[in-house]
Amino acid sequence: MNMEKLFTMQHELDRYIEEEHNLKGTHLFEQKILALLVEISELANETRCFKFWSKKGPSAQKVILEEFVDGVHFILSLGLLTGFKNTIPSTEQKGKTLTEQFLMVMESVHMFQKDSTKEMYERLVNGYFTLGEMLGFSTEEVEKAYIAKNEVNYERQKSGY
Repeated sequence: MNMEKLFTMQHELDRYIEEEHNLKGTHLFEQKILALLVEISELANETRCFKFWSKKGPSAQKVILEEFVDGVHFILSLGLLTGFKNTIPSTEQKGKTLTEQFLMVMESVHMFQKDSTKEMYERLVNGYFTLGEMLGFSTEEVEKAYIAKNEVNYERQKSGY
């Protein structure tokens, strides 16, 4: 996966949104943290991994991948905001179950919010991309889906989303 390319694309999208919404100079760290937590929750909801009370299966892989890359957008945006744009994910923090991995990722978001260091950011990135691996996504699939969703995000901005 070409992280440099994804960070560059995210930088351009962030800049476009900031200009379109008159947000230049606005510190959006807390909003991006909350947005990431919401996206992680939406992803968990599509996997249904925690819904022990339901017999309904997970959403289609395509839907789950799209939700996953929504989170990638905010993770990259947070990396840009905090100056950690050279981070390359590794998949080393693995929970025993998807539910455990989701909880680990959410905990790492909260830890990064409280302690915005490179170490905490790397923990977040690694945990999230490990989650993607556990969901069955290759780095190539993630990159391709990110690029496609990035285009959708521009179109949404242009149409007054």
